[in-house]
Amino acid sequence: MYKIYLDDIRTPLDESWTVVRNYDEFVETVSKIGLENIELLSLDHDLGDTAMKEYFTNVSPNFVLDYNNIHEKTGYDCAKWLVNHCMDNVLNMPTVYVHSANPIGSANIMGYINNYLMNVREPQTCVRVQIPYKV
Repeated sequence: MYKIYLDDIRTPLDESWTVVRNYDEFVETVSKIGLENIELLSLDHDLGDTAMKEYFTNVSPNFVLDYNNIHEKTGYDCAKWLVNHCMDNVLNMPTVYVHSANPIGSANIMGYINNYLMNVREPQTCVRVQIPYKV
């Protein structure tokens, strides 16, 4: 069973994670491995320069997140793809964690995943975690 870690900068210290750096790598890796072979996913929200600029310009000082200012796909986009992939293929969702430092982005991902889980009558298990990492 695989563990997938989505982050554009960080690498977990635990080498058992398969690291993907962006939306396209996430979709490609999950599709190739197969969701039924993934036990755990951990998602970052901000995946690139414009997402980081939005974090430092608006999220951190003002607690506002404007997706119009972000030009690359985020961990939130990955969460939406994941839900659609589960629904389209009648697959069970593996455990999903969020390790993002972005509090609004984290809440958006957790809310989206947990809402899906609630609607398919599964426990709402998506939470924010800290995973030791290196840069």
